[in-house]
Amino acid sequence: MSRVAAFFRSRWLGGVPLDRLFWRDLVVVGTAINVASSVVALILLGLKLPLALVLAVHFAPVPYNIFLTFAVWRTAGKSSGAKASLMTLGATLWLILVVVA
Repeated sequence: MSRVAAFFRSRWLGGVPLDRLFWRDLVVVGTAINVASSVVALILLGLKLPLALVLAVHFAPVPYNIFLTFAVWRTAGKSSGAKASLMTLGATLWLILVVVA
């Protein structure tokens, strides 16, 4: 199995601790990818490239964002308590924020 496939499989199956999945993968890395994508889209817009290309670059991370959000939900579902519930809520709010912004 490739490293990329192992990365996605481990997160989807709950093989990564919830704290690492939420804070590192979703909040830090996911947000960095979204910021980078938005910056590149703004540069392309400034270069007056076609709007379809600009929008494609801007929204390219959305499938990954959805994957991370569902991975947090699935992993949190295996835990109980307020922390898991807060991380599920946080992931949902994060997804809304990065898709709308």
